[in-house]
Amino acid sequence: MKVNITETVLRDANQSLIATRMPFSDFEDILEKLDEAGYYSLECWGGATFDSCLRYLNEDPWERLRKIKAKVKKTPLQMLLRGQNLLGYKHYPDDVVRLFIRKSAENGMDIFRIFDALNDFRNIEICIDEVKKCGKHAQGCICYTTSPVHTLEKYVEMCKELEGMGVDSIAIKDMAGICSPKEAYDLVKAIKDAKISVPLFFHTHHTTGMGPMTLMKAIEAGVDGIDCA
Repeated sequence: MKVNITETVLRDANQSLIATRMPFSDFEDILEKLDEAGYYSLECWGGATFDSCLRYLNEDPWERLRKIKAKVKKTPLQMLLRGQNLLGYKHYPDDVVRLFIRKSAENGMDIFRIFDALNDFRNIEICIDEVKKCGKHAQGCICYTTSPVHTLEKYVEMCKELEGMGVDSIAIKDMAGICSPKEAYDLVKAIKDAKISVPLFFHTHHTTGMGPMTLMKAIEAGVDGIDCA
């Protein structure tokens, strides 16, 4: 079974390890090598990168995106989008959301990984709709956590809801890195057993020291793609 790999070093590693302070000049020379590696996608924009470019690095985030696209010609570019919050910290009007997505697509973005921190999918439906209108890939996210209400059945229900919204793929986003290997296996298997029709990706962190094993068990359960950095 082929497992797709998304490289997140330019976005999530940059954000999680060095507070998104990496200037374009620090990674410009490696872009063509990353492009040749054979990744499914290269997550390089979105999240805190937009804010950091403006607030700390004195860079134009749009120009950064265009420069990356000019050097990465084979591998689809991916971004993290906070739903109705876009790349900010408040809700934006629908017309602003749609225009931002159109401009992101025009400037080189291919895959939009879209999430709402509370898994309130009303906050991502406009994004999904506009990404599809732009002819790009809409990846819907489920933010992973543990609680009495977050059962396997609930996660499968969320996947079916995202599938009904027209997403091209689904990502389980364990942004806190708390998903254990067994939990990852059981979760992926439950989703796969439910015959969800779109590819399933798994994102985790090494917070607990279990990250690599969690990804291995997700692969054993049949996940279609994983994130690495």
